Amino acid sequence: MICLALFLIGAVGCRQLRYRLDRRPPKQFVPNPLELPAMQDTYLWQQVVDTVDDYFRIATEQPVQNSNQYMLDGRLETSYQIGGSIVELWRKDSTAGFEVRESTLQTIRRKATVIVRPSEAGYLVEVIVQKDLENTDGTQFSTETAITRRNDGSMVRQNAADQNLPQTIGWIAQGRDTSLEQRILRDIFARATAPTR
Repeated sequence: MICLALFLIGAVGCRQLRYRLDRRPPKQFVPNPLELPAMQDTYLWQQVVDTVDDYFRIATEQPVQNSNQYMLDGRLETSYQIGGSIVELWRKDSTAGFEVRESTLQTIRRKATVIVRPSEAGYLVEVIVQKDLENTDGTQFSTETAITRRNDGSMVRQNAADQNLPQTIGWIAQGRDTSLEQRILRDIFARATAPTR
């Protein structure tokens, strides 16, 4: 009996662990915006928030409202987040393949915006993930801008700004991260259309 209980606990935990560590993009294309069937607006909004919270930290949210008197779009925006690298298996904001390798070798940040629009047939869910590349004034540990040592014996003081660390000038927009958009849409669809228990 105890072995059966331990097996069931392990199986449930392993399934959750498998969900957390899965970075693969979806095998089939999900339309963006995604059309969902009619359901309670609060239930759909909770599923959207719960899904996006697995990927990013939420900055602002305005829930969707669909009643007889009015229909309001729901909008959720996240904070910028530096992309997870190959060794950060628990981070889901970088999909497998090119995206996770790029986030490992470059400083990439992402921000997501999710818009939920009521329609006649149900809801339209649109996910937009913007990706930016860090722009620095030089590369780390390079000799291209290194200060040469003086030979005259004079004392040179080192400030923190004189260290060979690159300084961030800004961020270069890289467009949309469609593989992550597809993954988030697939998760929203799976949660919103799952049969209730």
